[in-house]
Order: sequence, then structure tokens, then C-alpha cells
Amino acid sequence: MIDSLDHTNIGISKKIRIVFQTSYAVEAKLLQAKDFPPLKRSLTNFINCDSQFFGVWKFTELASVIEVKSDANTTHIQSLVVDPSYFRQGLAQQLITFVFNNFQSKLFTVETGVDNKPAIALYKKFQFIEVKQWDTDHGIRKVRFERKI
Repeated sequence: MIDSLDHTNIGISKKIRIVFQTSYAVEAKLLQAKDFPPLKRSLTNFINCDSQFFGVWKFTELASVIEVKSDANTTHIQSLVVDPSYFRQGLAQQLITFVFNNFQSKLFTVETGVDNKPAIALYKKFQFIEVKQWDTDHGIRKVRFERKI
């Protein structure tokens, strides 16, 4: 079951951050990143951000989280993370499906590192189309995907 996560609650925010840290550590290795900004994200940033968070719980453990920013026209998937203990169980697919079913935007967007092949395969499975690539100031080549409804 997918739940809305109250990231302003410090206890929930700590759980969100743990999933981000463990998942992004794996992505940083995939991308061979020496400096990976998502791993530097503070607890305060989670608590004070204007995104919406949704998650999948496995028993009492938060297993996967999607962070979304949305307005009337566009929904951007800020982050999609799965605790490595729960990789390959379809949790990311469940969260993407949830976003499509619960946000009424005409345009959905997401970004990832160009070498993050598992994420790219997932987004293409959901009919996202690559629209742009660029190099970041921290040495990672990124790719942006869009899906128009």
C-alpha cells in the first residue's frame, strides 16, 4: 500500500532520509560519482521542502519513496528511491503508477544520471521519452525524460 508521508514530522523525515541515503549510495557507485549531491541532503532540507512524498512500507520499514513536485500543468518526479534490500520487487513501478493515477498533469518529467541504466529502463517502460542530456558542475552527465498525456 502507498501512503502519503508527512515529511514535516521529524520521525518520518528521518525514515525518508535513510531510504534516500542507502539508495543514492548505490546510484553514486553506478554513476562512478565522487561528489553526489543527493547524498549531502540534510534532514532539515527534507523537513522544510515543498515537495510531496509517498512511500511503500514493508512491515514497519519504509522500503521505497517517491518525491513529487506538481502544479496544474506539470508533475516532476524529484526523486524515486528504493532501499537496496527491496530492489527488484516492483516498488518503483508501483510508485510511478501511483503518480500517474493521482496527478492530473499534462506533462510528467524525471531526471537521472545517464549511466543509471536500471532507472532509464524503468522510465522507458513507462513511455518516458528522452528530451535532453547535459553535464552537471559535479561531473555527472544527466538525462531528462518527459511523458505527455
